[in-house]
Amino acid sequence: MNPPILVTGGTGTLGRLITPLLREAGHPVRVLSRRGGPSAPGIEQVIADLATGEGVDAAVRGAGIVLHLAGGQKGDDRIARTLVRAVQRAGGVRHLVFISVIGADRIPLAWLRTKLTAEEKIAGSGVPWTILRAAQFHELVLTMAQKMAALPVVPVPGMRLQPVDSREVAARLAGLTLGAPAGLVPDLAGPKVYPMGDLIRGYLRATGKRRLTLPVRLPGRAGRAYRDGANLALGGATGTRTWEAFLAERVGQPAPAR
Repeated sequence: MNPPILVTGGTGTLGRLITPLLREAGHPVRVLSRRGGPSAPGIEQVIADLATGEGVDAAVRGAGIVLHLAGGQKGDDRIARTLVRAVQRAGGVRHLVFISVIGADRIPLAWLRTKLTAEEKIAGSGVPWTILRAAQFHELVLTMAQKMAALPVVPVPGMRLQPVDSREVAARLAGLTLGAPAGLVPDLAGPKVYPMGDLIRGYLRATGKRRLTLPVRLPGRAGRAYRDGANLALGGATGTRTWEAFLAERVGQPAPAR
């Protein structure tokens, strides 16, 4: 019997996709979340709080692999430190896997610095590790577009994105989790690079909304980094599912891609 794979953030967008893949590969899965959920055959739900450390030691105990998906716009450095300390105390983890963001080491934003620090905590844990940096998921771009489209005039930042399908990230990450520790692997992004304006206009067309758009120049060093494409895959792997295909599935048929 394989020891369980602990998945932090297992109830989130990526976690819900990757848990069945790990089960299909024959591995029991232990899902860590703050609120828990219903268990299923081969899937154990445990309640723990990475922000406070409560319950984390018990969640890690007995796990052979830890897949760290939990994160947000702040505090990723702190929760990574909490998890790493629990892994070190447990002593039986043989592979520590982390999902990060493309540009964490190139874009000077506070939330990306916490991602980079979290990477450093994982790499310095003393446990064999793998880190995958991925682009923004289509779901996140959709949420951004929905919020912007609620405004009478839509601000359009001068930046490009290379959104990736979350299912393709889940498949890639499942393979990495079940494979040998590989360190920092090639980035994973979507098949196309889009100016932000094209992404927003595609959403507006797909939903039949009409809005004025206003170009906005991102200031400072972070704005320069985005204009230079620091958030794009540089020689990494690319998925196959486009923003247009995602929109067609989620909100209707968009106009053909250019």
